[in-house]
Amino acid sequence: MVLEAGTVLLIVGIIAAVIIIGILLTFVPVMLWISALAAGVRIGIFTLVGMRLRRVIPSRVINPLIKARKAGIEVGINQLESHYLAGGNVDRVVNALIAAHRANIELSFERCAAIDLAGRNVLEAVQMSVNPKVIETPFIAGVAMNGIEVKAKARITVRANIERLVGGAGEETVIARVGEGIVSTIGSSEDHKKVLENPDLISQTVLTKGLDAGTAFEILSIDIADVDIGKNIGAELQTEQAEADKKIAQAKAEERRAMAVASEQEMKAKVQEMRAKVVEAEAEVPLAMAEALRSGNIGVMDYMNFKNIESDTDMRGSIGKMTGEKKDPNKPE
Repeated sequence: MVLEAGTVLLIVGIIAAVIIIGILLTFVPVMLWISALAAGVRIGIFTLVGMRLRRVIPSRVINPLIKARKAGIEVGINQLESHYLAGGNVDRVVNALIAAHRANIELSFERCAAIDLAGRNVLEAVQMSVNPKVIETPFIAGVAMNGIEVKAKARITVRANIERLVGGAGEETVIARVGEGIVSTIGSSEDHKKVLENPDLISQTVLTKGLDAGTAFEILSIDIADVDIGKNIGAELQTEQAEADKKIAQAKAEERRAMAVASEQEMKAKVQEMRAKVVEAEAEVPLAMAEALRSGNIGVMDYMNFKNIESDTDMRGSIGKMTGEKKDPNKPE
């Protein structure tokens, strides 16, 4: 059966219309526009088309706008769109505004957007303003004046300060400042027992220092959760010092011993030198005797008398040595 030309054109026209309508519905968020109208938010259809042209996802802006209007918050579509284009989280900003409005916290859209663009979770900050957060520090060690190490763990109750969220320091700064206060408080205590008896002294001293200045938080309280005793640092330092002094004394004694040994060796060398000189001098005696004989200063009889005296002296020395060996040294004279 051959279709007529008019029927073919009609079918082609219907298919083309369906395709065009599909493309139009894809490009123009008609359902989102209808949802906005049903919620009482008047938005022009061309405004949604303009968002598409500006590469803005309309649902990311319109849905938070509907949510804000239903919560009674006056916010403009241009504000939300500009925040989206700046890289912000529109839905989180609107949720933060709603939470602040319900909690009677003054928070403008500009400040809320600035906090979000600064990289902070503005919704979490608003929730922290209503429900304070507890930050627990690790064990922080300090040494009292008596040398005993004391370890303390603290719980810091903080509340977000909306006014200082932009440019204020974070949790790490608060923990560091509290840790410094704990260390200084323990270090100023004369005895570690005082810290154990009154741990609230630490929290009272730390709170008076205004540690939340320049931070994004307001410190409500600092509670000492646990206190423990560590090492006896003073005794360890004294032991190490004594060991070091011992090594120094040993080194000095070894140095003196080496000097004494060197001096002894030097004296032995001098003795050997003197003995060599004596031998040298004794070797010159026969030469001198021979010279005296040649020159006639002494006669032959004088030389013979000298030899007899020398032999007699050697004999006496031998007899004396033999007498000394036979004598018992343990018997009295």
